Amino acid sequence: MDIRIFSILTILMIISTGTVFAQQSLISVETDKNNYGEEETILISGSVSTIIGQTPVSLQLFQDGNLIDIAQLELSQDGNYFHTIIAQGPLWKNPGEYIVKVVYGEANVAETNFTYFPASTIVEATDNFEVSAGNSGTFDIKYTIKGGEVENIRINPEILGLIVDISAPSDGTIVLDLPRKFIDAEKQNGKDEEFIILIDNIQTTYEESTTFSEFRTITIDFQPNDSEIQIIGTFVIPEFGTVVMIILTIGIMASILLTKNKFQIKL
Repeated sequence: MDIRIFSILTILMIISTGTVFAQQSLISVETDKNNYGEEETILISGSVSTIIGQTPVSLQLFQDGNLIDIAQLELSQDGNYFHTIIAQGPLWKNPGEYIVKVVYGEANVAETNFTYFPASTIVEATDNFEVSAGNSGTFDIKYTIKGGEVENIRINPEILGLIVDISAPSDGTIVLDLPRKFIDAEKQNGKDEEFIILIDNIQTTYEESTTFSEFRTITIDFQPNDSEIQIIGTFVIPEFGTVVMIILTIGIMASILLTKNKFQIKL
């Protein structure tokens, strides 16, 4: 190969490699959540793979092109950095996507984003939802939801409880008045048992206010993008209890018939 061609190819390879290295950012950035509400604390963190002397990390926060916050952050010895912002004040009026941009050195840039919901956009609604109870007709469940919407409430006899379908763009809570006549959780001695609450198949906690004779009031917290709340008790409307007894009776009768046939065969 001609030495000149070899030299040109070598130079091109070096330039190409250098370009690739220049495009690789030395810095990363992330937030601790994807969605925030008013007055929440936003934790921004990241790291650099190579420390450049005493160079700080420059952080900028934008919303719709407007600068919301700016900071210079020092790196720890292991190359990590942290910064907190409280979502409050005159610059935090608009809902939507916020962009976090960090710059380290001359050409090392990284970005991430989150969604913000001011209190004024988080709607609270109270209503009654008509739940179908099959042959037993329907019954109403009163609810109050903040930070989301109730799309459906339905009975699931397999779990002896209810499934509440919600849409949740932000953190929120739902308060449900559960009529004991149609759903309850009881111990063998008749005293109240705790419900089992699953949100998208993950067990969570709930709070229960003063218990009344006709219904139980529970409060459940949910997070952005949660969609299904399962409320599992020990009893759902009598219709399903009757079905279970019919099935059990049929099973006993079948067992008796098989036993009778067995003796007839022996004879």
